Amino acid sequence: MTSFEEILKSAGEFGRFQKWLVLLMCIPTFLTAINTFSQVFMGISVPHHCNTSWIWIIAPNLTKEQQLNLTLPKNGHGSYEECYMYTPVEWDIESIEKYRLNITEKCRDGWVYDTSEQKSTLITEFDLVCERKEQHAISQSVFMAGLLIGGLVLGPLSDRIGRRPIILLSLLLQLIFGTGAAFVQDFYTYTALRCIMGIGIAGIFMNNLVLVTEWVGAAQRAHAAIISHVFFGFGLMALAGLAYLIRNWRFLLLVGSAPVALVFCYIWIIPESARWLLTQGKNEKAKKLLQKAASVNKKNIPEEMLLQLMEEKKSTAGNMLDLFRNKHLRKITLISFYLWFANSLVYYGLSLNVGSFGLNIYLTQLVFGVVEVLARIQAMFILGRYGRKKCQTACLFLSGIACLIITVIPKDLPVVTTVLAVIGKLSSACSFSISYVYAAELFPTVVRQNGVGLSSVSARFGGITAPLINLLCIYHYAIPMAIYGSSPVIAAALCFLLPETHNKELQDRTEEAGVIQRSDEAVNGNLMGGNTEQRDDPAAKHIESTIL
Repeated sequence: MTSFEEILKSAGEFGRFQKWLVLLMCIPTFLTAINTFSQVFMGISVPHHCNTSWIWIIAPNLTKEQQLNLTLPKNGHGSYEECYMYTPVEWDIESIEKYRLNITEKCRDGWVYDTSEQKSTLITEFDLVCERKEQHAISQSVFMAGLLIGGLVLGPLSDRIGRRPIILLSLLLQLIFGTGAAFVQDFYTYTALRCIMGIGIAGIFMNNLVLVTEWVGAAQRAHAAIISHVFFGFGLMALAGLAYLIRNWRFLLLVGSAPVALVFCYIWIIPESARWLLTQGKNEKAKKLLQKAASVNKKNIPEEMLLQLMEEKKSTAGNMLDLFRNKHLRKITLISFYLWFANSLVYYGLSLNVGSFGLNIYLTQLVFGVVEVLARIQAMFILGRYGRKKCQTACLFLSGIACLIITVIPKDLPVVTTVLAVIGKLSSACSFSISYVYAAELFPTVVRQNGVGLSSVSARFGGITAPLINLLCIYHYAIPMAIYGSSPVIAAALCFLLPETHNKELQDRTEEAGVIQRSDEAVNGNLMGGNTEQRDDPAAKHIESTIL
C-alpha cells in the first residue's frame, strides 16, 4: 500500500502546480482583508452637534458661531455638546440674548455633521450617534457573527462536498452581498447583508488554508499557508490607501467587493484536494489530479504506485462528534478552541480600534498593514526553525503582555501607546498565522475541516466579543486592554499541553490522532530516562522514524 505522502513526493511537493495554486489563493485573501476591516473607515466618527436651525426662523441673520453659542450647551472641556441642545422657545432674539437659554434636552431635529474631511460615512448617513452610537459596534459584532456562521456551516460542508465548491460559493456570497450592501438605504439591511458577506469571508479563510495544506508536502506546508496570510497584510495596507482616497462609504465598499467578480474564472482553474478525494473513496478523480500535478511539475508518478493507491479503502466521513470521542483529539480540540478565541480577541480588539490610539487613523492602519506583512513573513521563518509549539506560545505571550502594559500608559502618550499596540498587533498576527498551520496539522484529514472550522468558530466568538468589550471603556478606559491582554497569556500557558507537529506527516484518520502525542512522549522518555530497552522495541523505532 502506498501512502498519499509518497505519491505527492513523486508528483512534486512544492512544484509549479502548488506555486500557482498558492498564488491563486492569495488574490481572494487580499480582497477579504479589505472587506473585513473596511467598516473601520466606513464608520469613522465625525464632529457633530444637534440641529438647531429653529433659531434662524427668529433671527435669520445670525452667524454660525452665534447660532451655536445661543442654542447649544458646552461640556466640561469647553466644547459644544454633541447630544444635547437648549429647548427651543418662542422668544425674540433680544430676549434670548439677554436671558439666555438654560433648559436642555436631547436632539429633537437630528444632527449636523462636519463633512469637510469625510464626505459620507455610516455615522452621518444613518445617524449612529448619541443613543444610537453603540449600533456601530453591534454591527461589527453581527459581521463577526457571519464569520462564525460560516465556520459552523461551511467548514463541515467542505468536509462532505469538497474544498473547491465551498471556495466558489464563498466568492459568490462575498460578491453579491458585499456589492448589495453598498446600495441599501437602511442600516439594519446593511448589517444583515454584511453578516451574509461574513459567511463567505469565513469560507475563504478556512478553505484556502486547507486546500493549500493538503496539496503541499510537509517541508513547505507552513510557508505555503502563510504566503496567503502575507497577502492579507498587503490587503490591509491597500485599505489604508483606499480609505484615504475614497471618503464615501458606499464607494469604498464597492471597491472592496466588486473585484471579487474577476476571480470567478476559478470555476475552471481551482483543483479539488486529491487528499480529500482519496479519503472519500473517489480514487479515480484523485489519480487524475495527481497525474495532472505531476505533469505541471514535470514529474512522473510510477504506475505501480498509483495502482497501490487505488487499493485504498474509502474512509468513513468524519463529523464534529469525532473531535471529542478520542481522548487525545478531545484535548487538542478544546485547547485549540481557546487558543483561537484568545488570539482573535486580541487581534480584532487592536485592529478594530485603529483610530483610538491617538495618531492619524490612516497612518496607523498603514503601519498595522506593514506590521501584518512582517509578522506573516516572520512566522514563515520561525516555524521552520523553532517549530509550531514554541512559536505559538511566544507570540501569544508577547501580544498579551503588550496589551497589559498599555493599561498603565497615560492617555497623553499616544506614541508610546501606538508602539505597544503595533507590538501586540505584530505578535497576534504572527500567532494567527501559526494557528492556521498548527491546527491544520493537528487534526486528521477526515475531520480536518471540522477541526479547523470549529476552531475558526471559536475565533469568531472572539471577534464578536471584541467590539462589545470596547463598550466597557465607559467604566474605565483600561478595562478593554486588560481583557485583551490576559486572554492570550492564559492561552500561551495552555500551549504547553499540545504536541509538536513540525515535519510530521499529516494524519488521515481519527484513530491516528494520538500518534504524534505518543511519539513525542516516547522519544522524550527515551532521551530523558535513558531507557535503552524501549529503543530496541520495533514500535518505538517506527515512532522515532515517523518523527524524524
